[in-house]
Amino acid sequence: MAIPVLIKILVSLSVILVVNRLIKNLALSILAGTSVLAAWSGHSLTTIASISWNEIYSLDNAMLSAIIFLVIWLSSQMAKAGVLGDLVNAIKAKLSVNGAIAVLPAIIGLLPMPGGAIFSAPLVEDCDEYSIINPVLKTKINYWFRHIWEYTWPLYPGLILVSDIAGLHIWQLFLLGLPMTVVAIMTGYFFLLRKVKNQPLAHQKIKKGIIKLISPIIVVILVYSAILIFIPSVPEISKYLPMSLGLLSAMFLLQLERPISVSDWKSVVINRKPVIMVLIVVLVSIYGAFIEAKMPNGVLLMEQMRMELDNLGIPIIALIMIIPFVSGLATGITVGFAGASMPIAISLLGTDPALYQILSTVSLAFSFGFMGVMMSPVHICLIVTNEHFKTSLSKSLNSLLPLIITMLIFALIYSQIIIKAIF
Repeated sequence: MAIPVLIKILVSLSVILVVNRLIKNLALSILAGTSVLAAWSGHSLTTIASISWNEIYSLDNAMLSAIIFLVIWLSSQMAKAGVLGDLVNAIKAKLSVNGAIAVLPAIIGLLPMPGGAIFSAPLVEDCDEYSIINPVLKTKINYWFRHIWEYTWPLYPGLILVSDIAGLHIWQLFLLGLPMTVVAIMTGYFFLLRKVKNQPLAHQKIKKGIIKLISPIIVVILVYSAILIFIPSVPEISKYLPMSLGLLSAMFLLQLERPISVSDWKSVVINRKPVIMVLIVVLVSIYGAFIEAKMPNGVLLMEQMRMELDNLGIPIIALIMIIPFVSGLATGITVGFAGASMPIAISLLGTDPALYQILSTVSLAFSFGFMGVMMSPVHICLIVTNEHFKTSLSKSLNSLLPLIITMLIFALIYSQIIIKAIF
């Protein structure tokens, strides 16, 4: 009897977690999980080499690697220029440690870039001036609040892709996702922020306003948005190119406003940290390539899983939840699960579905898919956050379960409210 695709995916993800726990090397762990998935899916050595090489050689992967470098460099530049320290102090002065430790990653979350949590992790660390907050708790706070906008912020590529697949306007998705964002904030407060012990604040004179201090982030958003709106041919070259140009613009303007020395620039650029991160990102993208690849029988992996689950007689609503969740778990990125599973979810509605059916299905499928992303051991933001705080990947995932379950329950209830409210 053939082993179901669902089992193969879950086992390969388990291999990543188990191997990482044993040898404490994430790159080798991802390589092990990828090898299991690739071989178990029936690919020949030639096909495995071809899929891997095409992913490494792709322009998108090169630009993604460039973004990781640029994100770390901009963060380091802002630290050297004193911007990060001033920003942390300014927000702490207005909100206290409890508020600042959540608001700072949320601000960085407005930047729709992969691995953005590596930008916010040092800010969260700086909030804990007396090092009294558990590293795992800091990991979860940084990771969770970095992603509260993903349901609704129009600049996120995943949301743009869902808009195209579902035939919905971006403003409709914005409104549709708002309740999920609100519940994500409330969930984060209940399970995470309430555990943060407040700390005495040092009375420091704030030289700059918060808007001025986050101007590099604003520049990235403005340049990224302007390119998408006025030069749509640029993203056609690479979906990561607009973000790269935004980051470069922010670095250039910051250097003009708060110049740092040549020696500081050397310490920013000549650094092992981005090299290690890029290696992990490349391996994650190769794993994702096997998730998105066709199996030897010519059928896409996710489509094969849909057929297997359908043959078991599983109800449509369960398929709409399971397929995106597993896809998100396997790809670790919103664009990946959206492209792989949202067309399947929409197709389950049949021909000419009503608007309330589309809205309810998109809300349910996207929420489950994104929670899969948040629970994925190959999610770049989780990886870089764990690397920064030196915390366990498996422990971080296990401790996120109460938040994930809360969001999934609300998503199911919310999808039914949409049907009742519109139909």
